[in-house]
Amino acid sequence: MLQPESDESYEVIWDTIPYPAFVISKSNIIVTANSAAETYCLSSIRHIKNKPVANYLGANSIILNSVDQARNTLVSVTLYNVEVFWLNKSSSTHDVISAPMNSSDENVLLLFHPHGMSKKMNRSLTHRSAARSVTGMAAMLAHEIRNPLAGISGAAQLLESSVSLDDKELLEIVKTEVNRVESLIDRFQTFGDLTPIKQEPVNIHDILSQAKRAAGAGFAQKIEIVENYDPSLPLVKGDPDLLLQVVQNLLKNAAEAVPVASGQIIIETGFKQGVKLNIGNFAKENLPLQFSIIDNGPGVPEQIKEDLYDPFVSSKSTGSGLGLSLVSKIISDHGGVVEYSRVNERSIFSVLMPVWAE
Repeated sequence: MLQPESDESYEVIWDTIPYPAFVISKSNIIVTANSAAETYCLSSIRHIKNKPVANYLGANSIILNSVDQARNTLVSVTLYNVEVFWLNKSSSTHDVISAPMNSSDENVLLLFHPHGMSKKMNRSLTHRSAARSVTGMAAMLAHEIRNPLAGISGAAQLLESSVSLDDKELLEIVKTEVNRVESLIDRFQTFGDLTPIKQEPVNIHDILSQAKRAAGAGFAQKIEIVENYDPSLPLVKGDPDLLLQVVQNLLKNAAEAVPVASGQIIIETGFKQGVKLNIGNFAKENLPLQFSIIDNGPGVPEQIKEDLYDPFVSSKSTGSGLGLSLVSKIISDHGGVVEYSRVNERSIFSVLMPVWAE
């Protein structure tokens, strides 16, 4: 049987665990923690060591109950999809595992598995497939519907010169509706575009600033827009026109969601290490660059959260349900993911993307 050569081997294994891990004593004191826990807690091991875990999780946390249960029963306890509230840190979703260290030791291993992020990314990949599944339908609609629409539009124009004033009003309604359907087909047909996107280095802050200026001059004139940028961000790889379309779409959704009198939108960027996307053949794409559109609106209705990026899903009575589907397709074509979260009474749409590499 292979034995570790020394305690140093255990230390290496301990610090290799990529998820936050803590050893909790009988009195629920943090005995030690690994490197991933330092990153998660935004604090050094020395600072959190020998402190009651209740100081960070709260005295009534369900996680403390699972630690006690694991200690008393000597059986591992797993809590799925738990929203973890750690001191001075935004809440995050994890699978939380409490496991007794051994039968004679009352210490418990507490592990936070970031299942929430993987679920979001898997959901985003599902939405990518959903968006692309309408490709054939888009081509069919463009062909089968445009032809009769052209006939209707032409007939309306011919009738315009030979009908009464009252009937002309009806013809205007016909022409307006034809134009609306054609516009909808144009948007829907975008899903059928399988042309590879152009890849070039893009300063995402230029894209965000351009979209902000356009929004401020148009649909978001009376809304406060705050920019919170990380100036050290590297360039992203992609198509600037398509990325601008994504940002404008997200900004428009945010503008329509916020309260009329106190609406606020925050555009935020940052560098987020450790997020990787499996792209097949055991290859992984790093997605460290993040930009987010944050608003103080009421959020996405619970009943459509799981299908948010599917075509024709919308919380707006007048919405086509294609906007976020298109956002998901464009970002997935760039090799990135888009995710939605709700934190501190604010809705957050975050886009994670790869950086430019020569």
